Amino acid sequence: MPVIASEIVKKLVADEDLEAEAPAEVEKDVEGVLNEYLRLEREVLAKTKELMDARKLPPTEFPRVKKSVAEQKGFKTGDEVVDFLLDQLVESFLYSNNVDEVFASDLDLRRKMAPILKRHMALDDELDREVRARIKHVEEGTAAWDIEYQKALDVVRRGRGVK
Repeated sequence: MPVIASEIVKKLVADEDLEAEAPAEVEKDVEGVLNEYLRLEREVLAKTKELMDARKLPPTEFPRVKKSVAEQKGFKTGDEVVDFLLDQLVESFLYSNNVDEVFASDLDLRRKMAPILKRHMALDDELDREVRARIKHVEEGTAAWDIEYQKALDVVRRGRGVK
């Protein structure tokens, strides 16, 4: 998250879209937005697993249940994630005590931040596809899958030199 936050803030400050006495604090605000999204995502996954166990559903039902839980919580997934995060980031700039002035329109801010978010998300998606290909023999939604996924992700990240 720090890399994404730093990239976004540096871009907006360099382009004079934002004015901030302490850009490092604005980066922390951005990290906060991104970390909150990840927290909500973990919450959705935990609730999904809880429902799967309670209803004794097979692992093949995991994607359907996850989508349902996400919708109930108003949590965005898939293609809607970038727009959701952009909305949250723009709002955080407008209400942050760490941002002295916002000179750009919401649309301009979104246009400048979107490629940064998409690039980092594409890398995450690529890592996810590679990891899933390595553990396709394990059923998704099981405890074994969670463990194997994390192990394989660590191996893939090390292999690519990604933290």
